[in-house]
Amino acid sequence: MTEIAHIPNLNPPAADTDDSANRRRALVGGIVGYFVDQFDIYLPVIVLAPAMSFFVPKNPDAGTAAIIAAFVFTATLIGRPIGAAIFGVIADRTGRRKATIIAIVGIAVTTLLIGLLPGYASVGLWGIGLLILLRLVDGVFLGGEYTAAIPLAMEWTPKRRRGLASGLITMTSPGALCLISALTLLLLQIFPAGAGDSPYAVWGWRIPFFIGAGLAVAFLVYFVRQVPESQAWENAEPAAKRVSPLRQLFTGTNRRSLLQVFVLMTGIWIALNISASVLPGLTSKVAGLTPTQLTVALIIASAASAVTYPLAGLLSQRIGRRPFYIGVGLLVAVVGAGASALLAAAIAPGFGLAVLLLTVAFVVGILAFGPIAAYMTERFPAALRSTGYGIGYSLALVIPAFYAYYLVGLGDLFSPTYASAILMAIGGLLIAVGALLGPETRDVDMGATASPCQH
Repeated sequence: MTEIAHIPNLNPPAADTDDSANRRRALVGGIVGYFVDQFDIYLPVIVLAPAMSFFVPKNPDAGTAAIIAAFVFTATLIGRPIGAAIFGVIADRTGRRKATIIAIVGIAVTTLLIGLLPGYASVGLWGIGLLILLRLVDGVFLGGEYTAAIPLAMEWTPKRRRGLASGLITMTSPGALCLISALTLLLLQIFPAGAGDSPYAVWGWRIPFFIGAGLAVAFLVYFVRQVPESQAWENAEPAAKRVSPLRQLFTGTNRRSLLQVFVLMTGIWIALNISASVLPGLTSKVAGLTPTQLTVALIIASAASAVTYPLAGLLSQRIGRRPFYIGVGLLVAVVGAGASALLAAAIAPGFGLAVLLLTVAFVVGILAFGPIAAYMTERFPAALRSTGYGIGYSLALVIPAFYAYYLVGLGDLFSPTYASAILMAIGGLLIAVGALLGPETRDVDMGATASPCQH
């Protein structure tokens, strides 16, 4: 991987001085790169779920199966903040472009290797062990991709268009969820799932992983050939680049910025976990949905959510990021939590009502991600923007990751029926408080060397 910097065509096209063309290429790079990233993140959650029998002993008890599935998910979660720290420093000190290229190569290789893994029948528990290890490594590269590529895209985008550009980038997350859900549904219709030797368990699940690796390679080719380095990074003071971005991030004004976005992002991740991880299962249980019906419901909810992201980005550009996040936080606390409560308390709702409540809660619960790429990159100066964005975005994953324990505690204190709605409301309040603690960033100069807090 250290050889990458010496490949001749990694340098941006010297003859291309058209800023508008470079802006389009950087934005396309941000959109496609984030889609590849999110596609890979959702793979084990959706694609591997019907195939876990391939990696575990026959007829494991429910507790063992749940722990193994949790390890696969947690491994990626742990890797992302580590990748944000590593690649944030690389991006701030040697360039966004180089860091993105290394991260994408890593995603392609690890995703391909996962698709080639043997199962329990061949190598015993080594199969699941390798899966968890590769997901950890993959998480490092996933955290590195958005840490480098998104600041690059935002730095090329004119300030009046940053809200829309952010929405176009982040809408690929529910878009990827929608696509993977549809692809998994199709594969399950073609290749039956079941025991460890069923067609889907043996090799059907591998197809989306091969597709994910192919998408990463295609994006790598585009990025290497078309996307130039950020001018904001190139124009940053050389002295600032020589100082450790991590040291700068955890001192003075930058530390206060990090703490503020940590509060905001913690609320956003809590709302996301309830929306994407808890509510689908709750919907299935309350409405008695079949796996196929639940997949269709998720496709509808994620497609509706994808449409709202660019609109959210435009709204934040019009009214300001700070008012937007205060309003969205309150919306999550009232409407998102309300829809979650109605869903949890419903008695045998029909498919239509169940999908409607799930869609409302899902759309509202993750609406904050629309302008997040713009807001988080606007919060830090150019010399440490990737490090600040990556760590602020990824480190806040940790506290919300234990949402299952919070639900148990809230259920004991109040009611298990409404625990998810209460936690959703807490997430919304944290979003609003986090926004209140921070400044307006809509008009920040992305090439400035000072912290946005000082503008």
